[in-house]
Parts: sequence; C-alpha cells; structure tokens
Amino acid sequence: MKTPYKDIKTILKLNRFIVLAVVICAFLSSAFSIWIAYSTNKKVLNSAFAINTDGSVIPLKLITQKENFEVEAMAHLQLFHQYFYNIDASNYESNLEKALWLGNSSVDNIYRQKKADGVYNRLLQYSLVQKVLSIDSKVQQSGNNYSFVTTSIFEINRGTVIDTYELVTSGNLIIVDRNFPNNPHGLLIINYFEKTLKKINNED
Repeated sequence: MKTPYKDIKTILKLNRFIVLAVVICAFLSSAFSIWIAYSTNKKVLNSAFAINTDGSVIPLKLITQKENFEVEAMAHLQLFHQYFYNIDASNYESNLEKALWLGNSSVDNIYRQKKADGVYNRLLQYSLVQKVLSIDSKVQQSGNNYSFVTTSIFEINRGTVIDTYELVTSGNLIIVDRNFPNNPHGLLIINYFEKTLKKINNED
C-alpha cells in the first residue's frame, strides 16, 4: 500500500541541502558585506581632508600624506614659528600653548628656558610686541628622516625703538596622528634647536 509521505531519507537529504544552501549564501553575503565595508572605509580615510593652497587643512578630502608632505611640512613650520615667536603681552600664553602642541619636549625645554630667563616677564613688564615678519623653511628627506632649517625674521617693538632680528632654527619632523584643531597637519617637531640669533641693522 502506497503512503502519501515521502521516504524519511529523501526528506532528510532535502533538508540538509536547504540548510547547506542557506549557510553558503549567508557566508557569501557576509564576505561581500565585509569587503564593501573595508573598501568604503579605505575610500573614506583617503578622502577625509583637503589641503588648501596656503597649506591649511580642511577636513574634507586628503589625497595622501606622502604626496602633500612638503606642503604640510611648510605649513606646520609656518604655524609653529608664528605661534612661538609672534607674541605680545595679550596673546603670548595662548600662542605658546598652541605652539607646544606642534612639538615635543625639545620645544617645551626651550620654552621653559626662556621662561626661566625672564623673557616673558619682560614682555609683560615693558609691554613689548614681538612680531614675525617672514618665515623661510627648507625641508630635507633622508630615508624616513625629515629635517628642517627655518630662518625667521622678527622685530621687537619697544615703543620708541624697534629692533629687527634673524633667528635660524633646526630640527626634525615626524608623522603623528592628526589632532583637530591642535595639530591639524599630523606632524611633530623634534630635536628643536635655536641655532643662531643675530640683530639686523635697521635702515633709516
């Protein structure tokens, strides 16, 4: 006598086939999702920031840091020297705080030495204005090592007298994580050193 029920083995084989098909589809779907997520993340990381023509960083698009390293290095050094040397009684604390984000302990050591020598006290006592006139940096690469030499021209306004100076500084640059707005270029000054400081005779 025939029964309307299929053979139990046939049913089990069919169930096993369905389960296996579902597992394979789920695996392929997961693999595809992971690949899409990785691809999208990579594109986002490489298009998160933009570098303006003046070296400023806009958080929109980034091609690669290597391609833009020279532009960013110049902008980083420009920013640091402006903060560290373009100071007066009203802004020196905030400017120096910003400058210290752009360098390591070698910058902090020079800051502490200047403070111990009374540089900032004289700034307050005599209401001096130290204004940076120009900053010229040269960056050299040797393997993974980046070194720089920067020549800054600045003047100190003492009220009735304005003296102009030329300062030559040097150091190295290393790549670090970007930190908006404290360190937008993702670079850090190390081995910072004030090489020479000389007074420039002002022309009448």
